[in-house]
Amino acid sequence: MFGMTTAVTGAAQTGFTTPGYTLTADNAVDVRSKQSAVTALTGTQAGVVAHSVNAPFTISVRRPSILKTLAKAVLNGLTGQYSKVPYNEYVILTRKAAQINASQWFVNEYRTSIKIAAGSETYDLANIKGGVSAHVGFLNGNSSGITDTLSSAII
Repeated sequence: MFGMTTAVTGAAQTGFTTPGYTLTADNAVDVRSKQSAVTALTGTQAGVVAHSVNAPFTISVRRPSILKTLAKAVLNGLTGQYSKVPYNEYVILTRKAAQINASQWFVNEYRTSIKIAAGSETYDLANIKGGVSAHVGFLNGNSSGITDTLSSAII
């Protein structure tokens, strides 16, 4: 239930003023994914370009091809504890081209992989919500710091 064709408010970045991105539905690479292209920018983002053939700017969301269930987990008869609980992995991937010199574009990848233990989405959704909230909040609150680390390699 992703808003794949809406405006996205960008996170704070040094030198950017109110960054925003307009998403337009695009064809995903497979049937288990949804994808949008960033077709317009808002705010002040000097040097940033929207999606084009030479400089892709897309956001994709992919779900597992086969959803695993708790029924595939192994229950230890002695301890009553589950072992080898399967996980369902969801991936959010942003692809954004950047230049390495005046005429060569290369596509960078920004990926968040979320692995959820089968059964927890039904039994304990509140704690999944808490994890997602903290994860996204951390990324959003550290957006500029992440860029600083990518530039300097200092964490």
